Amino acid sequence: MICLICRQAKIVDGFVSVNFERGETHLVINNVPARVCHGCGEAFVNEQVAVHLLRGAEEASRMGMLEDVIEYERFG
Repeated sequence: MICLICRQAKIVDGFVSVNFERGETHLVINNVPARVCHGCGEAFVNEQVAVHLLRGAEEASRMGMLEDVIEYERFG
């Protein structure tokens, strides 16, 4: 599949880090499974991963977590 952003390179399976910021909360999730463009670096996560990330980030915010770095497999 060709990248939807740069339309120049193919996207391949890989892993990325995702950053969330809301007010005082800063959260980094490492090793998130994604499809990554080798040309521009854009990353695409599937719907299931996106829902998992958003729910986990919302929970972290509700718990008052201010800063953390978490591995994806431990997240949520």
